[in-house]
Amino acid sequence: MTRTLAPVLSLLMATAILLVGNGLLGTLIPIRAGYEGFATITVGVIGSFYFAGFLAGCFATPHIVRRAGHIRSFATFCGLAAAAPLIHAMSSDPATWALMRVLTGFCFAGLYMVIESWLNEQSTNDTRGRIFAVYLAVNLTALAGGQLMLNAADSTGFVLFAICSILTSLALVPVAMTTSVQPMPIQSTQINIWNLYALSPVGLVGSFVVGLTNAPFWTLAPLFAMESGLGEGGIAAFMLAAIAGGAIAQWPIGRISDRMDRRRVIVALCLGSALGEVALVFAGVSGSAVAMLLTGVLFGVFALTLYSVCVAHMNDHGQSESFVSISGGLLVVYSVGAIVGPTAASLGVGSFGISSIFVFPALVHLLFAGYTIYRIISTPALPDEQRADFVAVPFPQAHPLPTELDPRAAEEGPATADGATTTDHPASGQTTGQ
Repeated sequence: MTRTLAPVLSLLMATAILLVGNGLLGTLIPIRAGYEGFATITVGVIGSFYFAGFLAGCFATPHIVRRAGHIRSFATFCGLAAAAPLIHAMSSDPATWALMRVLTGFCFAGLYMVIESWLNEQSTNDTRGRIFAVYLAVNLTALAGGQLMLNAADSTGFVLFAICSILTSLALVPVAMTTSVQPMPIQSTQINIWNLYALSPVGLVGSFVVGLTNAPFWTLAPLFAMESGLGEGGIAAFMLAAIAGGAIAQWPIGRISDRMDRRRVIVALCLGSALGEVALVFAGVSGSAVAMLLTGVLFGVFALTLYSVCVAHMNDHGQSESFVSISGGLLVVYSVGAIVGPTAASLGVGSFGISSIFVFPALVHLLFAGYTIYRIISTPALPDEQRADFVAVPFPQAHPLPTELDPRAAEEGPATADGATTTDHPASGQTTGQ
């Protein structure tokens, strides 16, 4: 294992540093916005701007890297992303914050795309699975660590924003000093959303639903926890509880989905997510810290595992289709949903209170459960021998490309996807219609 990881250790270190900083910033933004007196719908719109920048970064990064190379592109993204937290700390203008979230989303899409394409270049078919497993562990651990960093200083001050900026700057060091050969330029892959819908309606719609329902959590849940009476330590614990629930549940839920029609698992996850969201509404009204932590875990177990099962279900039907093209298409659809979700979830707060941010996701999950049941009734399940093994993927709110490094991509040869170019791609030989 040591020999396998040695060539990519600097890249894994950069990933950990970036995710600690971005995990902290993602939680800090809504908390500080609350202290600044921003309306909840304003916070939702600011969150939507992050995902808009994220999607734009997926489109633009391959062109930037082809022009400037991996290291110079990475340095550019780091410099811009490091400036954004400091501008947040210096300004209390919502429009400025929205622009900084666009910039942050754009830059972090580029940063992770560079890292992941580089990791893929350093992987072979024999080592890809082990490297991906370590990469996933680094992702989850660092994202959790970012929540704990919230306790390092007062959220009303300058220090936490400075820490985010410092961490983003420090992530440049291991990449700039790496002795690994720079990979080939990132190429655009061809994606046709309509073909992907024909391939698996449940998989494609499910990715959109995950964006609609999970993005409000990442954007508004810290504000919900704060207004429900939790202090900064409690907010960090609440976010950590949800992340831990999702991380721990991915593998057992994935293994269950390998043994049955994945659509049934998707229905169960949607119903469990709706239950968790309703429970969060009541926990927020009660103000009980214990209830909020427990319901946070419940939400994470169901809602934060849904994307991986949708990806697995889609790939069951596209084993002759490019895996990277499929996963890239799913991420485009997820990102569109994530742009809409935070703003839509915040619309009812003025009338019904902060806990209502979970009502919209609960309704969406219930509707998607009903749609999936309809698909189960109308379309036969895929035979067991045609299903691929489940592979857990990182939470998509921070990653434009959990695709090239995935072991399922090994059979395709060198990966060439940025996951965001929507052009025609012929669909042939697929199992369709689920």
